[in-house]
Amino acid sequence: MTQSSRDRAPAGEPAGDRVSPRDVPAAERLLLGGRLAIEGRLVQASNATLYCTVEHDGVSAACVYKPVAGERPLWDFPDGTLAEREVAAYEVSKTMGWGTVPPTVHRDGPYGPGMVQLWVEPDPDIDLVALSRSDDDAIRRMAVFDAVVNNADRKIGHLLPPGDGRVYGCDHGVCFSVEYKLRTVLWQWRGKPLTPEAVEALTRVDRALRGGPLAARLAELLTEDEVDATRRRVELMLKHRIHPYPPEDWPAIPWPPL
Repeated sequence: MTQSSRDRAPAGEPAGDRVSPRDVPAAERLLLGGRLAIEGRLVQASNATLYCTVEHDGVSAACVYKPVAGERPLWDFPDGTLAEREVAAYEVSKTMGWGTVPPTVHRDGPYGPGMVQLWVEPDPDIDLVALSRSDDDAIRRMAVFDAVVNNADRKIGHLLPPGDGRVYGCDHGVCFSVEYKLRTVLWQWRGKPLTPEAVEALTRVDRALRGGPLAARLAELLTEDEVDATRRRVELMLKHRIHPYPPEDWPAIPWPPL
């Protein structure tokens, strides 16, 4: 179950002043320090995914809370690590400068530690299938981001276009494997040259992974081998300056793709 695949948010819209995903410092402060109140559950999600409101000093927002205790074991990722991978994906997104992932933090909650992410409501009038197949600049940035984090599950329903020209992505728990597992519906640029904008973003990530703050933060969230693999992926993309090709020994498209 993804944020965009629900019919409507559970009752109980957050009151007070609202915080925007573009206001990153304010959103992070609210998500880290606010009081979480569970409003409902996204019942079709494979892991426990709770719709919440978070409030502090009159500022509030809707958010998603995924407790580590509710993670389903996977054969190819260590148990209890999905929440930290979601936060790691957000940290990479911040460094790239594109705001691909909504503000995301790791904190304690009603059911223990987990990932808390600002809720982004997608525009219901936007055709997600058509968007995923388009040459939209925001979608192309998403494809580059996914290659960096080695996203093994970029479904169409993981795209969140709020209607302001941006496209956010959610559900990044199965990223950062040391093996090449890129599985996505966004293959339309495979083998094509990276844009100058993408090269600039990758260069920022490359520098930040060489002893910078991103390297230190990812070391708190991932294994040393996973951080090294991320660095190598960025180096390869900067060396060849093209979008990657699908893996030969791994399904290229997630199932179901929606």
